[in-house]
Amino acid sequence: MSRLTNAATAAARPAPPRLLAVGKRHPADAIAALAAAGQRAFGENYVQEAADKIGALAGLGLEWHLIGHLQSNKAKQAAELFDWVQTVDRTKLVDALAAHRPAARGALNVLVQVNIDDESSKHGCVPSEVPALVAAIRAAPSLRLRGLMAIPAPHAEPERRRDAFARMRRLFDTVAGQDPAIDTLSMGMSDDLELAIAEGATMVRVGSALFGARPAS
Repeated sequence: MSRLTNAATAAARPAPPRLLAVGKRHPADAIAALAAAGQRAFGENYVQEAADKIGALAGLGLEWHLIGHLQSNKAKQAAELFDWVQTVDRTKLVDALAAHRPAARGALNVLVQVNIDDESSKHGCVPSEVPALVAAIRAAPSLRLRGLMAIPAPHAEPERRRDAFARMRRLFDTVAGQDPAIDTLSMGMSDDLELAIAEGATMVRVGSALFGARPAS
């Protein structure tokens, strides 16, 4: 995706961030077509929708990320299905995922979701809760902490979005400074990925810019 390369060049970064293709409400055939073009990592918002696609595309060897809010009663299925869960925001969820991760699949990669703008309409922990979640994840052998994820408020003013991304980068640097295995800062989507990359995103989650408008639900 040329926008990633151009944004990385503009930010004087040696390489673009990882691209996570978000297939929410798009059919398995659309994901298969993008996979045929070389894309390997895909994000889904809903466990059941993802389960159907993962089953249909099992032979392609794709990497699957859960990027939507996860209810505790879906944790068992999520732990079995996904390679990554990016929306861990409470210790109850840490415990549930850890308990149900099949040993044969290896450790589940997880990100702590941070509600960086403290929006009442969004999930995620507040920054002050990150250390406790990090400690809980590190204590679970069946989980592997990879970093942080955020969905900042969609402010119309670019500088307000940039500020949220910058605060996430500072928080990420603090966490990563305590563990060299932490390598992922997931932030930025189709309409603001350039700002996120400029502020240090290592993974961007892109749907409409790859797949087009989502089908009506």
